[in-house]
Amino acid sequence: MYKLLLCWRYLRTRYIALASIISVTLGVATMIVVNSVMDGFAHEMQGRMNDVLSDVIITSRSLEGMANPEWHMAEIRKVAGDDVVGMTPTAQVPAALAYYFRGQYFTRQVTVIGIDPETYSSVSKFGYYLQHPENREHLDFQLKEDGYDVMDHQAEDMRKVKPREQMKQAGWKHRRANAEFEKRIAVQPPIQTAAQENAAATDDSPFATAPAPVQETFDPATEQHAGTVLGIGLCSHRTADGTDVFQLLPGDDVEIHFPSCGRPPEFRSSKLTVTDFYESKMAQYDMQYMFIPLDKFQEMRGMIDPQSGIRFVNAIQIKLAEGADLNAVRDKLREHFQLHLYDVSTWRDMEGPLLAAVQTETLVLNVLLFLIIAVAGFGILAIFFMIVVEKTRDIGILKSLGASSEGVMGIFLTYGFSLGIVGAGLGIVGGLLFVKYINEIADLLGRATGTPVFDPAVYYLYKIPTIVEPFTVGWIAIGAMLIAVLASVLPAIRAAKMHPVQALRFE
Repeated sequence: MYKLLLCWRYLRTRYIALASIISVTLGVATMIVVNSVMDGFAHEMQGRMNDVLSDVIITSRSLEGMANPEWHMAEIRKVAGDDVVGMTPTAQVPAALAYYFRGQYFTRQVTVIGIDPETYSSVSKFGYYLQHPENREHLDFQLKEDGYDVMDHQAEDMRKVKPREQMKQAGWKHRRANAEFEKRIAVQPPIQTAAQENAAATDDSPFATAPAPVQETFDPATEQHAGTVLGIGLCSHRTADGTDVFQLLPGDDVEIHFPSCGRPPEFRSSKLTVTDFYESKMAQYDMQYMFIPLDKFQEMRGMIDPQSGIRFVNAIQIKLAEGADLNAVRDKLREHFQLHLYDVSTWRDMEGPLLAAVQTETLVLNVLLFLIIAVAGFGILAIFFMIVVEKTRDIGILKSLGASSEGVMGIFLTYGFSLGIVGAGLGIVGGLLFVKYINEIADLLGRATGTPVFDPAVYYLYKIPTIVEPFTVGWIAIGAMLIAVLASVLPAIRAAKMHPVQALRFE
């Protein structure tokens, strides 16, 4: 009992120990805040990756693709069974996007993805990221009269959103204004199949020679080319004040240049009309992807056998039931399909390097921040050595009254544990409160300094994402208490080894 009484007395009267408590508190609070923010950003990033890539993807190793996607999807259902809740075929190819802006010709490297509007939203949140409300309900790749989002519909607090004034004129009205209501003759590129475009194909090729180009009357004021959805980063940029500036709007025409599906591939071009934008708020997607209807894409690239009518695709994306084991389904599909023809990957496999980089960054930050608590541990060590020297005569009195060496050691160990538990407890409370009000604190600091702490123009998010993991909070608190106890071991051993007579003679 005397050990607890002495520990409580030292804790209340030894204000020098307050420095150690503050150090532990700051270290614990800092680690909780940093881990919560890092977990929030990682969760947000991984969620958006999964929304774009779906759960499992089977990809053809050949650029020409895999034939008969319906057969492949039937085989997938046989292997994965009830774990599969959605599937969709896709086709994609690297391409160059070209358009005019203020009299200057711009060319951008892109990935063109052909999607099935009826099924693509069943494997991803593709529809949620579109900018027209009707397309979010059902995408049809048709240009709308107007009604495109002027405000970012993903923002929870519209007060922090800069309106996209240019989007007010997007749609058919914008297209008619650009067309100047004049008809013109446009040479439309012929739609060719894989080896129609390649008269020099091998003798066993089933394809015929491509037809000659034809001229068609095309009125841009009343007609559109095949529709396309562009990643919003391909044709816009965000200024320092958070304003979005667009080089293209829904209603503008663009060209894409891509390799055909023949043997050997040939260079093809096609005109498209922008019908909507895609904004996942992930730069690697918004600045790379453009989407067109799958059937149109297959015709443009020649991914249809003209004799059998069999269509080709490059990949099949699979959505699994909640709780399904992604790796187990992936391994089953790898065993079923020939790996020299297909790649079978989960979305985590495809984004492995980026996810590994985030985990490494989090680990390094935790190691560095844990040094703050280690510094507090050295402070506790120094303070306890000073207390041992200062209380040498008191230790001698305790031993002469019958206190054992283990009892004296227990006083200091209990005192160290007390400092650790008080500091860790205060750190947990302070860290959780800071996490809860982190966005309000960021806004306050931004107003005080005149510079936004969390700028949506940089991060493309309107609030700081945070996730508090109880396990993380627990190991941080336990680690802090453990360091405090370990720091008190050496002083406790020194106090326990004191001889009572020598201690009483100490001056």
